[in-house]
Amino acid sequence: MRKLLLMIATGLFSLPLLSSVHAETVHFTTEEYPPFNYREGKMPVGATTEQVEKIMADIGVDYTITVMPWARAYNQALAEPMTCVFATAHNEERDLLFKWVQPLLTDRNILIKHSGSKVVATTIDEARKYLVGTWRDDYTETILRRNDFPRIDVGSDFKAALKKLMSDRIDLMPISEFYFDKLKKEGNAVEKVTLLSQQPMGIACHKDFPAELLNRMQAALNALVADGTQKQIFLKYGLHLGD
Repeated sequence: MRKLLLMIATGLFSLPLLSSVHAETVHFTTEEYPPFNYREGKMPVGATTEQVEKIMADIGVDYTITVMPWARAYNQALAEPMTCVFATAHNEERDLLFKWVQPLLTDRNILIKHSGSKVVATTIDEARKYLVGTWRDDYTETILRRNDFPRIDVGSDFKAALKKLMSDRIDLMPISEFYFDKLKKEGNAVEKVTLLSQQPMGIACHKDFPAELLNRMQAALNALVADGTQKQIFLKYGLHLGD
């Protein structure tokens, strides 16, 4: 009888603890990088943002999404429990820093130049002699350094780097191939130089993020991919996923 009462008491004391775990809010951070994640007014939108929203709605967990400069978004997920940053390139350097839910997409990153510039390059070897711009705490800086680019200009964010490229203050910059297609469709004077890298992009969560919750998020993303929802979201934003 005492054992039964103890089990009941233990169960009762555990209920508030379990409730508090499941009631805790997940905080997502992201950057301005349309059409994947950006703001319309004060509202976070975009092809990866919609996937995050759908994942969290499907598992019934409260969440917030805040758009901020990339360096701050990334470092906040590194430092703060129950925080995840997206869409984050999953590379070797970042692998053990986070827990991952992926892929929100598989991205090809290319080097581009301003049309009409004096840049003449078709390979990474040829591109190394030019000044290449990127932005603070973005994974492309690591890729450029790994590929022995000697002259790298690190700006505050993506928009600052693109502005420098268009005003010829840098010669080249790395960019998502999806976003390059968007720039071309909008009539921007940019040209592809060469492929730089290819990697999965996902949700990177703090290293102490609850494993059970992470697994539920991954299962929900898997379902989005399997039933074609992910593809439909990308088509909505004019993006075509490769096979």
